[in-house]
Amino acid sequence: MVSISSKLKYAVAAIGMAVGTIAFAAPDAGFPAPTGDAAFVPQGSKLERLFDGGCMLTEGVAAGHDDMIYFSDITFTKFCRDESKKYAQAGNIWKYNPQTNEFSIFRSPSGMSNGLKFDRDGNMLAALGADYGGRMLIKTDMKTGKTYILSGLYDGKPYNALNDISIDEKGRVYFSDPRYLGHEPIFQDGYAVYRLDTDGKVTRVVTDCGKCNGVLVSPDQKTLFVIGNDNGWFEFQNLKEGEKTLQGHHQLQAYDLGEDGSVSNRRVLIDYTAGDKPCSGPDGMTADSEGNIWLASRCEHRPGIIAMTPQGKELAFISTGKELPTNVGFGRGADSNILYVTSGHSLYRIKTGKKGYQLP
Repeated sequence: MVSISSKLKYAVAAIGMAVGTIAFAAPDAGFPAPTGDAAFVPQGSKLERLFDGGCMLTEGVAAGHDDMIYFSDITFTKFCRDESKKYAQAGNIWKYNPQTNEFSIFRSPSGMSNGLKFDRDGNMLAALGADYGGRMLIKTDMKTGKTYILSGLYDGKPYNALNDISIDEKGRVYFSDPRYLGHEPIFQDGYAVYRLDTDGKVTRVVTDCGKCNGVLVSPDQKTLFVIGNDNGWFEFQNLKEGEKTLQGHHQLQAYDLGEDGSVSNRRVLIDYTAGDKPCSGPDGMTADSEGNIWLASRCEHRPGIIAMTPQGKELAFISTGKELPTNVGFGRGADSNILYVTSGHSLYRIKTGKKGYQLP
């Protein structure tokens, strides 16, 4: 999930969206043309706006094994209400059919889901946040519809607000636990990245990541990338007019990932708070089959999607205009070169020159 400052970046839209099926055209979003290596973003490729019906913040886009695209709609309860303004929305997961261009509600309430991922068996994993959310890691069997709690507590205490998920090829799940909004008490000792092993054991593996946000296991299984995105506040919705926060670290970090799932050797690939143009750090990220990172950059002076080497060198840039993107995910199969982007209350897509990495 995004780090929110005292200034809201998006207007609230579609508060009274009906739970049903809608179709939305896919026009050119009107953003500046992508730049950089054409092997990553071919000449003429543009971001298309597919959907503009989220309430506050779309997130966690992921391609299911059924060729559908799923994404979270985080309905900040202070702003997302029914038409009477009395009752808060409870969060949604949307489903998009690329063949028919139709959108429908897959799940509501969503438990305030944020990051979504699919394991090799086609099950959906969801990181549930706070603000009347579940604050746990769950798995949904997409064949039966039944949902299971993979981890609801650590050391007997609720999580802060789960954010993002990555899965390694041994089936271990890595998930981050910051807190950007929510009225619920905080019981954990700090921000961290956790590992869920296949036997159900949960280990706290990273505690020096700052306010941990996006997580990504590299396709070669040797590196864990972690985004630190610290806005200096637990509940931005309670900031009063004129109040500001003191920003913490905004960094893209890399750790060595051992065969046993251990994490070591932290290094900072990019420090977004350094230099003469400091900005907010990234949010979500994904990888292509060659191991390059595709990252949702929230730098206020240059927001967009950046394709970069595993060492942090920029290769291509896809501008999102003035919008601050939240997450990215590749399609599957014949659409594995299609990159989906969540930003604001919208979903976008763009044709790339690379195929996305998926669990074998």
